[in-house]
Amino acid sequence: MEAYCVKCKAKREMKNPQQVTMKNGKTAATGTCAVCGTKMFKIGG
Repeated sequence: MEAYCVKCKAKREMKNPQQVTMKNGKTAATGTCAVCGTKMFKIGG
């Protein structure tokens, strides 16, 4: 799954994506950047 990495300032592949539910009930995905290891978050993932 691809998401925007704030540290790399580019779309990168997400490593170990996990499905989470936000407070408002929408789904999202969270994981880490495959290049730099920074946390990534994608709403509706």
